[in-house]
Amino acid sequence: MPSFSFQQVDVFSSQPMRGNPLAVVIGADDLDDAQMQAFANWTNLSETTFLLKPRAAGADYRVRIFTPTQELPFAGHPTLGSAHVWLSQAANAPEGEIVQECDAGLVRLRRDGRRLAFAAPPLVCSGPVEPVLVERIAKGLGIPAAMIEDANWIENGPDWIGVRLPSRADVLAVRPDYSVLKGARVGLVGRFDPQSDGKDAQFEVRAFTRNGYEDPVTGSLNAGLAQWLIGSGVAPESYVAAQGTVLGRAGRVHVDKVGDDIWVGGEVATCISGTLTL
Repeated sequence: MPSFSFQQVDVFSSQPMRGNPLAVVIGADDLDDAQMQAFANWTNLSETTFLLKPRAAGADYRVRIFTPTQELPFAGHPTLGSAHVWLSQAANAPEGEIVQECDAGLVRLRRDGRRLAFAAPPLVCSGPVEPVLVERIAKGLGIPAAMIEDANWIENGPDWIGVRLPSRADVLAVRPDYSVLKGARVGLVGRFDPQSDGKDAQFEVRAFTRNGYEDPVTGSLNAGLAQWLIGSGVAPESYVAAQGTVLGRAGRVHVDKVGDDIWVGGEVATCISGTLTL
């Protein structure tokens, strides 16, 4: 039976087991689609990735990203976690930017001290959300529609809907009804009050998936939120978002606009390293 090097890492937290876990299979070129999907289903993590040799010119490596039920063209925390694992194995890692190949195309990454960051991919769908859908989302969140300050499509692969509430406290108080939200990917964001919430972050984020669960820390959502919030003048060009608080996590997502790029980053810690036999 073939064996593969394997790591499980924690993304978007300086404290192991307080971010979002990711399983990474290294040197997976000989695995077929069915084997990858079966292993991702078995790990039962939100995503499992497989590192392969690049096909595109200029790419350092290729990654395939699977949920327990499907393959994704792009996802944020799997991008950072996969880059972290690839760097741990690379004999000659580049000094500057790293280029990841995935089904969404080429994604640029950079190192900033202990953090890794990816350049947010362009939004493929943006703009205001239809009022009828906003009403349904408000009902699913258990809040009056008037509490929603703004709602915007922020699709960058996953079809996230960004919903802005007045405060961090409002975001943390939400108890979603997934039977009402069914079929929608909803990301909440609300401002920190420095007096009551502290100053280590400026926004609180929560992510409610299509499949009826809350994601601990979400790179693709934070990338879309950053483009929306910075573009509309709601957020400064550099800020930190907290996510996972309700789930007992301590996710921190660092956002920086540099030129035309918005970089979304965080720390990654290796929690498990070993050999996988399939």
